[in-house]
Amino acid sequence: MAREAQIARTTKETDISVAIDVDGTGKVAADTGIGFFDHMIDAFGRHGLFDLTVRASGDLQVDGHHTVEDAGIVLGQALREAVGDKRGITRFGNALVPMDEALVLVAVDFSGRGALYWDMDVPYQMLGTFDTTLAKEFFIAFATNAGITLHVRELAGENLHHVIEAAFKACGRALRMALETDPRASESLPSTKGVL
Repeated sequence: MAREAQIARTTKETDISVAIDVDGTGKVAADTGIGFFDHMIDAFGRHGLFDLTVRASGDLQVDGHHTVEDAGIVLGQALREAVGDKRGITRFGNALVPMDEALVLVAVDFSGRGALYWDMDVPYQMLGTFDTTLAKEFFIAFATNAGITLHVRELAGENLHHVIEAAFKACGRALRMALETDPRASESLPSTKGVL
């Protein structure tokens, strides 16, 4: 069965649409109006090998907060829908990604309990039109709506572009690992509870 989903969400602040194919080849089209954020979505999809389209228009005249957070909400919802009942998935994944001086660890569990555990030193800075503090807001929204436990930990880093990009790449790679199907467990759920 294809693990694909399309989700759209419109509010007074944003209009977001996401299409994802979990078993893709890393083809990404991102257009959010925030160049650095598009770059991060591209890194996430390419390293996760997700075919991913993210279109967003938001109240950027205010700032990027609503656009970034709502994109995280919709991307999380789309991933959750695409994965379906989780039968046969590996469930857990992790990735340690270096990017020059930066080193970021991401670990994920498709637990059904959405939560972000963030241990990153990301002070306020503007990268183009992207407020660096919004990286955490994205991952909170994404983890909560995807129903995943997500740990993001900075082990080294100085350049915030490198640190944040390593986090997005590591998240894509960790999710790719967690979503691999296990042929020995094709009909079972990876849980002692029998539900995820």
